[in-house]
Amino acid sequence: MSTRQSHVRTLVEAALMIALATVLSLFPLSLAWTRGGSITLLSMLPIIMMSLRHGLKWGLGTAFLYSLIQFAMGISNLAYCQTLGAQIGCVLLDYLLAFTALGLAGAIAKPFKKRLAGVAVSTAVVCLIRFVCSFLSGYIVWKDYDTAIEWLNNFGWTAWFTEHLGENALCWFYSFAYNFSYMLPETILTVAGAVVLYKAMPKLFARQA
Repeated sequence: MSTRQSHVRTLVEAALMIALATVLSLFPLSLAWTRGGSITLLSMLPIIMMSLRHGLKWGLGTAFLYSLIQFAMGISNLAYCQTLGAQIGCVLLDYLLAFTALGLAGAIAKPFKKRLAGVAVSTAVVCLIRFVCSFLSGYIVWKDYDTAIEWLNNFGWTAWFTEHLGENALCWFYSFAYNFSYMLPETILTVAGAVVLYKAMPKLFARQA
């Protein structure tokens, strides 16, 4: 196969992976969280697989295009940002950086001698990076003390946290707990899905020249 044919084939594969990831993201397994986030049916896995199969260059490129689609689907959220800085933070942390990070999987998995271990660890790590982006966004972009208090009150935790934590610490905790609540099950499902699929069809994760 010529280099041109190989590139065309990889481009088609990237388009298919982006399309599959987008469709999977449209049908969450749970109701969307009130302030963003949901548990999906392995919507990140196609992008991660693209990176595992074709490496960093193709992985990041595919993931970046996917982040633009996710941004386009959630662009209405910018209306809730009170400043230009908050809008820029939202675009970067909630979309561009968070989803482009999925393209790092191939580079993270490369040093592992056992392919299955590389698949599992790299999938977990890129999901963690996405969580960190959302965690930072929850404080930097969406910091809201009243919302944090209201959320804590639902669990009966308000008195203890307001007594022991200041406003900033409480907002950091709220962002961590809120984003952790959907990213943990999302990560577990994605890693489990990657492992199961690898064991069933390891050729799908084979590195392509």
